[in-house]
Amino acid sequence: MSATAICVIAVLMDLRFGEPRRAHPLVLFGAWAQRLEQRWNRANGGGLLDGALAVLVLCAPPVLLAALAQAWSPVWLLWPLQALVLWLVIAPRSLTEHARAVALPLAAGDLPAARQAVARLVSRDTGELDATGVATAATESVLENGADALFASLFWFLVAGLPGVVAHRMVNTLDAMWGYRTARFERFGKAAARLDDLLNWIPARLTALGYALAGRFWPALRCWRRQARQWQSPNAGPVMAAGAGALGVSLGGAAPYHGRRKERPILGEGPPAGADSIEAAVVLMRRALLLWLLVAMIGVLLVLTASAMTL
Repeated sequence: MSATAICVIAVLMDLRFGEPRRAHPLVLFGAWAQRLEQRWNRANGGGLLDGALAVLVLCAPPVLLAALAQAWSPVWLLWPLQALVLWLVIAPRSLTEHARAVALPLAAGDLPAARQAVARLVSRDTGELDATGVATAATESVLENGADALFASLFWFLVAGLPGVVAHRMVNTLDAMWGYRTARFERFGKAAARLDDLLNWIPARLTALGYALAGRFWPALRCWRRQARQWQSPNAGPVMAAGAGALGVSLGGAAPYHGRRKERPILGEGPPAGADSIEAAVVLMRRALLLWLLVAMIGVLLVLTASAMTL
């Protein structure tokens, strides 16, 4: 019951305050990880063991501290601490603001400004994207980041409390920094990437179901079933296929990464993404979030009712 209430409080805090603009813990963690990677990723091509040890060194202390805090803190301190940590890692308002910073200039025909804004959301090369490419990138980012940063964080908090959500966000941050199939990170980043795949496997599919329930249900399920396995990522595939189907747009397709043009499968069905697709993805994410919270609260009520009936 308390975990569900804390999820609601954290979401309300995010809607009211947004994320901190200075000294965000994840930014500080990322800076620490970058310095360690520069030292340990020898000749920009360190081995699997180097990368695995780096993940352990970076993640073990925060997770251990979170576990100790959860085990030893009195309730009057633990609940505010949990709400604070969860607020710091979910950031749906920030994702919404970044997405709309792309959609508004794109709708106004200001492609250069839209390219600059979408560069803050995605890792692909944005300088040569046309309007459809910018809209596709932003829409995909809302769907995938909603799964990784919002829904997976809520899932791991509900399942394992503070250590669960801290472990997930640390690993997910490292995957975002190192999980690339380039000469520099092919081996060094593999441990972070595979661990992130493992931690996100269940949340990704629950997110895909949430997107389906919050949008066009049957097209979302159809796209999920037919298209998800074609995607390179085992977790992004279900999320983006179901999300595209729920929105009624086509995502994927060719995109420039690291100086090369990458051919990707088409996900979803319908017309190509546009500025309105970005806003639609934000609305879909928010509807799915509301569904998640409602399901969690209904689950609590059912448990309480069953407990009362057995007394």
